[in-house]
Formats: sequence, structure tokens, C-alpha cells
Amino acid sequence: MFKYGIDTLSTHTVLAISRNKTKAVLTQEAIKNVTLCREKVESIANSNKAVYGINTGFGPLCDVQISPQETSKLQENLLITHAVGVGNPIAKSISKLMLVCKVHALCQGFSGIRLSVIQRIIYFIEHDLIPVVPEQGSVGASGDLAPLSHLFLPLLGEGEFWDNNKIVPANQILKQHKLDPIQLKAKEGLALINGTQFILAHTIVGLEKMEYLLDLADVSGAMSIEGYQGSESPFKDALHTIRPFKGTLKVAEHMRLLFKDSQNMVSHQNCERIQDPYSMRCIPQVHGASRNAYYHLQELAEIELNSVTDNPIVLSIDETISGGNFHGQPLAMALDYASIAAAELGNISDRRSYLLLEGKSGLPRLLTESGGLNSGFMIPQYTTAALVSENKSLCFPPSADSIPTSLGQEDHVSMGSISGRKFNQILNNLEKILAIELMYAAQALEFRRPNTFSSILEKNYALIRTKVAKLEDDRILKYDIDAMITMVNNKLFTVN
Repeated sequence: MFKYGIDTLSTHTVLAISRNKTKAVLTQEAIKNVTLCREKVESIANSNKAVYGINTGFGPLCDVQISPQETSKLQENLLITHAVGVGNPIAKSISKLMLVCKVHALCQGFSGIRLSVIQRIIYFIEHDLIPVVPEQGSVGASGDLAPLSHLFLPLLGEGEFWDNNKIVPANQILKQHKLDPIQLKAKEGLALINGTQFILAHTIVGLEKMEYLLDLADVSGAMSIEGYQGSESPFKDALHTIRPFKGTLKVAEHMRLLFKDSQNMVSHQNCERIQDPYSMRCIPQVHGASRNAYYHLQELAEIELNSVTDNPIVLSIDETISGGNFHGQPLAMALDYASIAAAELGNISDRRSYLLLEGKSGLPRLLTESGGLNSGFMIPQYTTAALVSENKSLCFPPSADSIPTSLGQEDHVSMGSISGRKFNQILNNLEKILAIELMYAAQALEFRRPNTFSSILEKNYALIRTKVAKLEDDRILKYDIDAMITMVNNKLFTVN
């Protein structure tokens, strides 16, 4: 059981909560922290002291003081005016992750929101009432204003919810659950829409996918090496302990496991080949560099998961700090780095697929013994080339860009929401690239029989053959590719 605002939240735990696999609760300690902070905000709101976001306007209007009688309207206007997102809705799973991340941040007791508002958001989470959030419109500072506004409009009876796969007005769902719209009070609108939860949720989803694809890239690389009859010497521990990057060591160790007890590897130990191409022998260095990027992003994501990212931060009646904890740059830059890392996994995978087609190392050209009449596996590599090129184009770092907003008050923004979305686009393409390499590698292994391979590679070969038969004569490979992609999507491959 996870305690909001008290326990340390990990990427795996937040996913489990959002998938209803782990229960998250409000404890008395969190309730006390939230209530005490709310009392501070109410004291400030009823005073003559101008404090940003509590009794002033927003952005360039921060110098306009608002009367206590107008604070509720001010906060509701904030959500209404900032709900300007466009494009397709994000996945329901990402919207729900945003809700969980926001509750944990609010429960730490620095945001000044009422307990009743937090309890309503928790009700949404526990009853799978998922708001509809457009994918475009955030510049990543003051956090994810537009998507968070759409996320929380349903609190007011505005906006939309998902009803299975249909989009319905929020007020309709509230009526079904016998819930009245909430009237926001001082500071609450700002607490809800300032923050990095859109960027963070995309990061979490991407990290989970990348964790599996890093392992799967090693598997596809190992299968390709076995099919090519490459050497296992570039993976020896002695080589990597003298250049001990964490990711490199991990990949080399993994590759040794993937070659363990390979009869095929033993069969060509005394061959005349001196070196394999880089895409095979440099797997520890290239895949390892991508793993290092993953480790870095994972570390930053877990810091952000347990941070307070709205503004202003309420420390006491006498001290509220209007700072920049909402700024998405810490995640944006790391997301761009991780995007390059994911794209490189696809880039090197495509090169291995190409090597298997060349007709070297005893393999027939295009992995078919009846070339000419048959094109064999010539054309799927065109697809991987296209996907690799698309990923390269997606690697432009949005965090290197900034367009001033809010009449210059917000004069440097992170564009981290774009970084998060592009990171996931690249990973989706990577799934397809690895699926095609695995299909190629399975075909290459056919020409190494009766030799056997490690137990892990044999399991994966057998899995592939349940959906994709050995290619003897030309057929429509689109169906085979789709079957391979589905297996990758469903994480059916054994990686350890």
C-alpha cells in the first residue's frame, strides 16, 4: 500500500497505482500537511498582502491585486482560459498517470490546496474517471499549463471524460456519480495547472518501454551475431573492465549470457575471420551508451516524481516563494538525450539486418536459397531504413528551442512536452525495427542448423516460429512483420 505525499514514489509504483495493481491511500500525516498549508493560504488570501497566485493575477498580470470576493472566480477562470490544447487526445493511461503524479505532489503540503479537492481527484483515479487531454499546447513552463487545465476542468463540471472509448461531457459523468462540481478557492487553480505532470507521465511510459527494448536489442543483436557466425570475444569481461562504463558492462554481461552454451559459437572458433563489423562487435559500447542515457533519465524521473513542481510554494504565512519549480528543463534535456539513445538502438539494428542480407559468412543473399525468382527478405530492410530516418528527424532537441510567451514574463520555456511525445514516437518506431531484425535473425539461424544456441535464443527462435514460418518462397511479409511487432509490443520475448 502506497501513502500519498509520504512514501517515495518510483516509476514502477506509479505505473502499478495507475493500473489498479497497487492501492494508494491518504494517511493522517498527509491530511495534516495539506490542511496546515491550506490554513496558511486562507490567512494570506484574507490579508492585504499581495502574494502571487493567491490574491493577484497571473503571468504579466501579477501586479494586479484581486479582492477576497473575486479569488474563486479568478481560479476558475485560470483553468478555463488555459484549456487551449489541440490535436489528438493522449492515451487514457497517460492521463491517469498525470492524475496520480499530481496527487502525490499536492499531498506533500506546499501547494495550499484543500483536502476536498485532492479527495475528488483520488475519486477520479479510483473509479477510472479519466479526463480527455489534447496532446499539443504545452511549452513546458509554467509547467504543462494547457494539458493540466484540460485534466482538471472536470472538477468544475467542464471539459470531457472518457467513457470506454467514447468522449462525453464531464458534467454528464459527474451526474452519473452524483458528484457536484467543485468551486475552486484561492491558489487552487494555480496549484492544479502549474507542474510538469504531462512531461513526467510521458517520461514514465517511455522509460518502461525503453527498459524492455534495451534488453530486446541485445537479444536481437545476439541472434544476428549467431546467424552471421560472428565472434563472442568482443564481449569478454577483461575488455570492458578497462573501460568500465556502467551501461557497457551491463550489455557485455548480458551478451555473454545470451551466448552461453552455444554449440554454434563453438563450431567456428577457429575460423579465419579476424573482425566483425562494428554493428556487431561494438554492441556493448553502442547499446551501453543508450543504457547510460536510460539510467540518467530514470534517476531524474524519480526525483521529479517526488518533487513539488507548482508555484508559488507556501512555506509559512510570512513566506511564499514564487520560483521556477514548474520549469520542465531538467526532464526536457534528458528526454532529448534518451531520444537520441533510443534512435541509435534502431540505427545499429538496421545495420545488422543489412549485414544478414549481404550473402557473407555462409548465408545466402537476401536470406533465400532461391534468389532471382524470389526476392527473399530484401524489402523489409527498406522499412527499417525508413523508420531509422524518421527517428533521426525526430531527434532534433525541443529543449534547445524557446519561444517567449505571456508578454515576455515567461521568456524562456523548456518545450519538454514535445520532448516527451517525441521520445515515445521514437520508441514506437524502435519496436518495429527490432521486430524486423528478429525476423531476419531467425531466418539466418536456419542456415546454422543442426547447431544449437543458448536456451534464451532457442526460446525466442521457437516463439517466432509460432507466428512466422521459415521463408522458402516469396509471400506477403506484411503479415509476418505485423505478427513480430505484436510480439514485441506484448513483451513476449525472453530477454534474460
